[in-house]
Amino acid sequence: MVLIERLKQHLPATHLIAVAICCVIVGLTSMLMPSSDLPASVLPETGTTGQSVGATANRNQIAMLLPTQPGAAKQSITESVTQPEQASLKTEPQTQLQAAPEITETWQDFKVRSGDTLTSIFKRAGLTNRDAFLVSDAVKGTDTLKRIYPGQTIRFVIEKGQFKKLQHIRNQLESSLVTATDQGYDVEKIEKQPDISPRFAEGSIDNSLFYDASQAGLSDKMIMELAAVFGWDIDFVLDLRQGDRFNLVYEEKYLEGKLIGEGNILSAQFINQGETYTAVRYTDSQGDSSYYTPEGDSMRKAFLRSPVSFARISSSFKNRRKHPVLGLTRAHKGTDYAARTGTPIKAAGDGKIIWRGTKGGYGKAVIVQHGGNITTLYGHMNNYRRGQKTGSRVQQGDVIGYVGQTGLASGPHLHYEFRLNGVHKNPQTVKLPHAAPIAKAEKENFFAAAKESLAQLEQFKATQLASASN
Repeated sequence: MVLIERLKQHLPATHLIAVAICCVIVGLTSMLMPSSDLPASVLPETGTTGQSVGATANRNQIAMLLPTQPGAAKQSITESVTQPEQASLKTEPQTQLQAAPEITETWQDFKVRSGDTLTSIFKRAGLTNRDAFLVSDAVKGTDTLKRIYPGQTIRFVIEKGQFKKLQHIRNQLESSLVTATDQGYDVEKIEKQPDISPRFAEGSIDNSLFYDASQAGLSDKMIMELAAVFGWDIDFVLDLRQGDRFNLVYEEKYLEGKLIGEGNILSAQFINQGETYTAVRYTDSQGDSSYYTPEGDSMRKAFLRSPVSFARISSSFKNRRKHPVLGLTRAHKGTDYAARTGTPIKAAGDGKIIWRGTKGGYGKAVIVQHGGNITTLYGHMNNYRRGQKTGSRVQQGDVIGYVGQTGLASGPHLHYEFRLNGVHKNPQTVKLPHAAPIAKAEKENFFAAAKESLAQLEQFKATQLASASN
């Protein structure tokens, strides 16, 4: 009070009013500002409507009393109200999800060697005969470990000397997994599906099919398949001429972008001595695949034109020929194919073996009965195929023996005869009947598929021609 009286004496009235207003502002601010010593739980909350409205009203009243440039003061007041809420949130424990530890397995790989058995492989892996027995017993009735071949891989997971897993890798696409569980063993078949891409190849004959097709980039497997497709119409030993041409579209298989092999021929053409032969592959509604002409006739005849692949004809069918061993002139009622000892001999058609044994000058021979009126004879064999006997049924293309020079033979070759109603016919010129054409119920689907396949072939040919001209 003494101070006020002294101010009245020395200051004008307007100055006194200003001082009074400042005192009021300071007082109100002190009352509304929370103490820094109070815990967060007693600070103003906005959880209820009444408290929220009250806090808002107090802030508005303070704002009305502030000077004309109250920016810093307003910011300070606002922070005093909202900051405690943020502090309260920060005090809550933060839960973080932790990733489960990754389980790693150590695999041991073992290449199957010649003479290996499942037991010997288990032994190399440090497992017991009992482990091998339990696993082989668990996979009975499945394809797993049914046959193991040299070059395949068998992998193990073994923990503390105990068998945990086995993987039999048959090839890049097929494998099997055996896993030990508390209840026994789980067996799983694993199949990967490759990506299929069409590939085009073409070439001309200057030397032989095998050499020239290799020069065109075809593998041995694909050359054999090409010969098989046209083997009923073209004798690749006798009929080929320089300038003959071929082109084909076939499948290439890729796994993860890497070429792993070849599939089937999709379409092909062979121009032999000016005549064009065309074949397309078609899979019917039953899942059976075969090759047909664009008109729907089967490329497969009732008989192969040649029962030996890529052999040389050393003697043709003749009425008079001097025998190379006996020196006598007499008829040669078959065709001789010179080939290396051990070259596979294939059955020319479906039928039944009616003779399998030594037969005079033919040496070791096989005779196959086809239907009721046709027989084929294969002589001078080095040996027979195992598992066959007189009475065995064979299909066209099945191996029935191997080239040799038993009997009256001056060198390794196959003597092949074709008899119709008991009469010898020239195997190279006898007219061979077609197999069954495309079924009537399949014709609509076949013609659509054939049109698409041939269009693809023609497109590849046109692209190749355009590329060559540039």
